Amino acid sequence: MDIKRVILATILSALVLLGFDYFMPENKTPAAIQGKPGAQQTVSSVTPPQAALSPLAGSSAESDDSSSPSRLPIDAVDVSGSVNLRGARLDDLVLRDYHETVKQDSPLVRVLEERGGKEPNYIEFGWSGSPGQNIRLPDAHSLWKTSAPKLTSGTPVTLDWDNGAGLTFELELSVDRDYMFAVTQRVRNATGREVSLVPYSRVVRGYTPVETGGMLVHEGPISVIGGRLAEESYKSLREGSTAPNYVSWTKSARGGWAGITDKYWLAAVIPDQAADVTGTYGFDTPDGAYQVGFAREKPLLIAPDGTGETVDHVFAGAKEVRLLERYQHELNIPDFWKAVDFGWFAFLTRPVFFVLDWLYQQLGSFALALLAFTLIVKALFFPLASKGFRAAAAMREVAPKIQAIRERYKDNPVEMNQKVMALYREEGVSPASGCLPLLIQAPVFWCLYKDLYVTIEMRHAPFVGWIHDLSAPDPTNILNLFGLIPFDPTHISTVLWLGAWPIIYGLTIWLMQRSNPAATDPVQKQVFMMMPVIFTMFMARQPVGLVIYYCWNNLLTIGQQALIKRAHANGKKKPKTTILPPLKGKG
Repeated sequence: MDIKRVILATILSALVLLGFDYFMPENKTPAAIQGKPGAQQTVSSVTPPQAALSPLAGSSAESDDSSSPSRLPIDAVDVSGSVNLRGARLDDLVLRDYHETVKQDSPLVRVLEERGGKEPNYIEFGWSGSPGQNIRLPDAHSLWKTSAPKLTSGTPVTLDWDNGAGLTFELELSVDRDYMFAVTQRVRNATGREVSLVPYSRVVRGYTPVETGGMLVHEGPISVIGGRLAEESYKSLREGSTAPNYVSWTKSARGGWAGITDKYWLAAVIPDQAADVTGTYGFDTPDGAYQVGFAREKPLLIAPDGTGETVDHVFAGAKEVRLLERYQHELNIPDFWKAVDFGWFAFLTRPVFFVLDWLYQQLGSFALALLAFTLIVKALFFPLASKGFRAAAAMREVAPKIQAIRERYKDNPVEMNQKVMALYREEGVSPASGCLPLLIQAPVFWCLYKDLYVTIEMRHAPFVGWIHDLSAPDPTNILNLFGLIPFDPTHISTVLWLGAWPIIYGLTIWLMQRSNPAATDPVQKQVFMMMPVIFTMFMARQPVGLVIYYCWNNLLTIGQQALIKRAHANGKKKPKTTILPPLKGKG
């Protein structure tokens, strides 16, 4: 195997894949978003699109906190928090199994926070009246009563509020062992006349977060409505939402889901999958709040002494891949797995993740799964590696002839190229044959990079020694001799950060180069001399799991190359069998 071709193939494939993902973003947005900012689809006149995105009443007047008696505690298996009975908002939720940092005494991850908090992020439910009706409806100030003192994974709770004019509104809440809430909105009509109401649910975020995913991960409003994935940026919502409705985009369809996603966490509302609904994105400019939600496309008609209800779900938690897949099948949520941004190459990145996850289940460690995965990849691509080595060896044998042609026809480039191509055909070689087998492996490297970056299963997954999070860069730093000097280098530009594993990776690149003949071309020689340094700097701030993978991969490549060289040398040493012509008989 020609190591120079390995390195060149890796560089080219990485540039192609990164460039494709950056310059050709996936068209994930329905046609309604692609028009003029603020353009909306036409919806039924009885259900204005702002039903799920009405201005936030009383946003500045509240000062509720988790210790207030107007709260219903949540004590479930994987989540804890409370429901604000003032407005019936789900606005206080932490995840029991996830900490903010690798330290076990660090705070638990908070996915929902009250309106007056540092990072407001909550879920609201409500009703809007049809035009011409004068009905008192619950709002942000309404104080709801509760049927039980606590909401647990095995104990549903019903909240109720009476408007004093014959209508009783109810919210029946239940939560499973993970992150899914079932919400039944119900209205009992004792007014003596028919009532027409539109139920809605929405996710509200009252701040603009720092997006950490860059070009690799979408963070912000997300939905699957009408079978199409729609991802929008916070900026597009701010620029596209105008008064009085503050609606940026709407789409009507049957079922779906919508919410606001972070790199690892998701808050989403999921309507009845059999109901016709209108999904809406917007930005409430006066309140500074992003809103993503659903409203029924047609109002519920509640007869006198009758009851109307709708059953929705709310997901608020970690984007665990297998959990999302399970909810997708159990609740018939369309493409719920797309909450994890597997990107353009999801048809590859997802299978690679499931292989890694299966290896983790068998070995009990994602680090060991990573090493085992590398061995599997090497074994699968060994025939390609052997083919690439033979092709490179053949090219080296004809290199003197090619150089002679270039010297002879240096003043006639056209004839020179013709002679070189004729030589390729005569010798049965191709300059690309050594690189193409290696380029085929590039998607595997990209898939691993993407999976390490976007899946929560890799978050805080430890390795040996000082590595406690495979998805984060190496925490050590050469500037303080990897912790031996009492000096904190974190205030220095990250460009100068070099951890131990990136340096080890650079050494493996150097070893790979040493195992091959040195380049004869002066320019090429200088380029390959700088490659270990360039690659070390490039990998310094990448997920350390990826760096470890490449270190292990490079060492295996060196061993694989030695085996192929030995087999190739043994094959060349075998004497050719001479077949003698048969002796002629005397007769």
